Amino acid sequence: MNIIKVPSREEVNEDSQLIFDQIKKGMGKVPNLYATIGYSSNALKGLLGLDEQLSKSVFTAQEKEAINLVVSEANHCDYCLAAHTMIAGMKGISKEDTLNFRKGTVTDPKLNAVLELAKSISERKGDASPEKLDNFFAAGFDNSALMELVGLVILRTFTNYAFALTKIPVDFPLADTLD
Repeated sequence: MNIIKVPSREEVNEDSQLIFDQIKKGMGKVPNLYATIGYSSNALKGLLGLDEQLSKSVFTAQEKEAINLVVSEANHCDYCLAAHTMIAGMKGISKEDTLNFRKGTVTDPKLNAVLELAKSISERKGDASPEKLDNFFAAGFDNSALMELVGLVILRTFTNYAFALTKIPVDFPLADTLD
């Protein structure tokens, strides 16, 4: 079996090296998963470009982290669960809330509609439950929000699948397991 390792800066092309420099400037390091995706500068540019565009989403920072967590849980991605649990904590989201986000059930009806639909999209490979879709629209979201949700699910699924294929070392504190 081919073992994929985290590349050093010198092992990727010049475009990826420049992106690594920007990531390191902003985050203080290049996370292992971004470095590994950097084997392809096109893939890394695409990932970061979509992330940048969706940063202007109709969803709040808390809703986006909730989506990241429920999708990563559905895809069993230890790397993204670790990273987004840490990010959620940095954004003031409680440990209890992060665990509930991962389960896909919260008491706030609007956020619950988002989480249930994101989870259904992930688990059903895009063919979400019609009931979950109806609940999303009933919570006040429109077609634009639906497409942004799909984008957020795709963004996280990209990193989830990259980790699943590479099993690179997780360089964030591991997330707690769910009961």
